[in-house]
Amino acid sequence: MRNAKVNVLGSLEPTVDEICRQVERILGSEEFHAPKRGRDFLEFVVNETLAGRSEFLKAFTIANVVFGREASFDPQNDPVVRIEAGRIRKALERYYLVAGRTDEVIITVPKGGYVPHFEYAQGLPLPSAGGLEQAQAAEFNAQEGSPRKMRAPMFSAAHGFGIVIIVVVALFALALAYALSVPNGRPTASTPPATAHPKVIVEFFSESGSTGAGSDIARGLRDDVIGQLARFDDIVIVADPLRAGRAAGADYSLQSNIQLDKSRLRAAVRLVRQSDGAVVWARNFDADLQAESKLVIQGNISRQISSAIAHPDGAILQTGTNQIVGPAQNGDQDAYACTRAYYSYRQAMTAQSHGSTLECLRQATQRFPDNAASWTLLSIVYLDELRYRYQLGTSSSVQPLELATAAVERAASLAPGDPRVLQALMLVSFFRGDIDKALEAGMAAYAADPGDVELAGEYGYRLALSGKWQSGCELLSIAVNRGVGPSGYYEAGMALCAFMKGDLEQAERWSRKSDIGSNPVHRLVLLSILGAAGKTEEAKAEEHWLHSHAPALMANIREEISLRLQRLDDQERVLNGLRASGLDIDATPAR
Repeated sequence: MRNAKVNVLGSLEPTVDEICRQVERILGSEEFHAPKRGRDFLEFVVNETLAGRSEFLKAFTIANVVFGREASFDPQNDPVVRIEAGRIRKALERYYLVAGRTDEVIITVPKGGYVPHFEYAQGLPLPSAGGLEQAQAAEFNAQEGSPRKMRAPMFSAAHGFGIVIIVVVALFALALAYALSVPNGRPTASTPPATAHPKVIVEFFSESGSTGAGSDIARGLRDDVIGQLARFDDIVIVADPLRAGRAAGADYSLQSNIQLDKSRLRAAVRLVRQSDGAVVWARNFDADLQAESKLVIQGNISRQISSAIAHPDGAILQTGTNQIVGPAQNGDQDAYACTRAYYSYRQAMTAQSHGSTLECLRQATQRFPDNAASWTLLSIVYLDELRYRYQLGTSSSVQPLELATAAVERAASLAPGDPRVLQALMLVSFFRGDIDKALEAGMAAYAADPGDVELAGEYGYRLALSGKWQSGCELLSIAVNRGVGPSGYYEAGMALCAFMKGDLEQAERWSRKSDIGSNPVHRLVLLSILGAAGKTEEAKAEEHWLHSHAPALMANIREEISLRLQRLDDQERVLNGLRASGLDIDATPAR
């Protein structure tokens, strides 16, 4: 294949439209010798990369989504993805040697991974100023969703802006209808109040450094951020802060400065609360323009920004959940208030916050019976009475599981394809012992939104506990590296991953990073790890803590382990570690 290069700062990289046209040209060529699934593979990895989800291009994901493999797929024992990637590399090389000798855009899939690389062919004349403007306009039009045969990347900037317009128009129509339905300025008793979602202005990103290059990246990054934020139903995005009236009543302002020093890029981003000017979240994102293309960098940063501020565990929801929200007074809690109560509870995980959140969600589902999000959260809060019963002090009856099942089935009837509903269905089914249904729901949720790192982590956790350790731990590690989820939650999963591999030192390290201070079951895992490592003195200290703080768990060890670990061999590994610590497992039968 011919050598190729990219002029990192001075000229253009291939635009989205150019890349898509090149893929169409390759797939339509008789000289591209690849079967259908190889063509599907190429189209999928290109789309995912352009959509900013390149880090999820793992063998397990490709096997599931492209090749239709089941959740039991083991990339270590089944090399189908590696083999297909090798075939595609050879097919691309042949295409460029035979039919694509004069093509302007070079697409490769470098060895060692599945993320494609895009660049201009060497020796192409640099575009004129007019050509630059046309190419930038072409990229903008591509992001705006111009028609093409190839599937466009999901969640483009235009898609996000379109959603914003629809939301604004819909809210205006609802407000008008509500006003017309209120006699003499007073609401009727039967009309529930509208849910007030937070409004976020995305300011124009400023730039410093190389003239022109920083401005181009700033515009592209802002467009990507708007597209990513528009995915979230719980916030309203203002994409045009200069238009009169758009910024009125905004709760937050998202600001950024793009800094360039040769090939080094830094995006300094902050979220500012409008009411008092307080910076509620800030972070710097660094990248090397010589190591990755501009489009990949923009996609990665925009996805991280949206997850950090708009995700349920992100800055926007968490800023308003420092106080525990109590039971609804006179039925005045709306669905969004209960959502905030739920994420406050996830931080505190106390009996008090659990009870108040449960009551809030019960009332919300009564007042808004068609709100799938409230039913979904209610199912999780019911389920927590079982899976966190030693932490919350709840009873060991089966009623919470039955209530969780009824709630998640109601949510699924309202929004059957919603990733969060499917995630809840996965959890409830898992603790009901229906592992096939759980993993089926998890796979569907992950396929519907592979960019949701928290969802991917939870799916990975269920895969791992079901005995699919390699695939599950791969997804868990992504969640841990991105810092999503409750503090210490995924670290406990990583401890089990290392334990099952026999790496006791790493297992202990992860376990001590987990939430062992508040979760007795996770401390029980640490006890097993210490026992297996022969650290009897440290194990005795942990056993004493468990007897003092969770005596009910110590009398019910077998059931708790079998509730979580699905394979008998995995259960025995943990039980043997507990025996090695000096614990008499056989003297504590399950109730």
